[in-house]
Amino acid sequence: MTAPAGVGIGWRPEIAGFVDALPGLGFVEVVAEGIGASAPETLLPLMSRGVPIVSHGTRLSLGGAERLDPQRITQFATAAATLGAPMVSEHIAFVRAAGVEAGHLLPVPRTREAVDAIVRNVAQLRPELDVPLALEPIAAVFDWPDAELTEGQFLTEILERTGCLLLLDVANVYANALNRRLDPSALFEALPLDRIAYVHMAGGAEGPGADGVYHDTHTDPIPPAVLDLLSELVARQPVPAVMLERDGHYPPAAELGRELDAIADRSHHPRVTLAPAALPRIHSAPAALPRIHSGPAHTFRPGNG
Repeated sequence: MTAPAGVGIGWRPEIAGFVDALPGLGFVEVVAEGIGASAPETLLPLMSRGVPIVSHGTRLSLGGAERLDPQRITQFATAAATLGAPMVSEHIAFVRAAGVEAGHLLPVPRTREAVDAIVRNVAQLRPELDVPLALEPIAAVFDWPDAELTEGQFLTEILERTGCLLLLDVANVYANALNRRLDPSALFEALPLDRIAYVHMAGGAEGPGADGVYHDTHTDPIPPAVLDLLSELVARQPVPAVMLERDGHYPPAAELGRELDAIADRSHHPRVTLAPAALPRIHSAPAALPRIHSGPAHTFRPGNG
């Protein structure tokens, strides 16, 4: 199995035709919870071409205080096997507590007790996986009080104790820094960037009202500041793979192609797109995969990462 490399995109049913037509596509990422013992028919062309497919989980709740649900572990492992995934990824977040589903990816307190819980949960998951696991820090619209660790310390300890790789979402780094009034590039100094497996890029927007909270929407274009942050990251540490996440409000194919080109240029990877005139139309069919998000919306959306 080939690890993700180059420029990729989050595969969604609405843009399956567009993704199929990308000749230089490095890899795709698929939401694990939508995959069972067989792959969606619209995903088969990519599988037949041998395009690497990363299985991306949203509901394991690795950051929860409770042990993982064995049935969810089985489903997560089955999805990876069905897709022939060379790598799987999940979020450093929790989505349920005491049997109550939040419907969002929620931030974990930056405490040593929380680190212990995540390490324990990853240890429960790993025996069921035959491939590497990458962990993604989320975009959080709030922080728990009384943090014992900085974000850099928290994430580094988790990666070191679990042996996992890092899925770094540059849009999340930007969102968190903006909302915390911090320098977004400062986190790069504190993270083990050599553990990056791949990178997410996505759009966002400030919420309504005067609070100025920036939300990781996945439905807006990538802001120039996020592209600049990708350039800064790559200048510090070349990344093996980087991908675009888009989850609704899909623009015309040519516009989506330009975002992929911008990602390729900033990450120093080959472009993957066709000429604009050759790109197929993007269809706005209802999504067939579950969705999860950490923002204010009350629907499930794929990751805030």
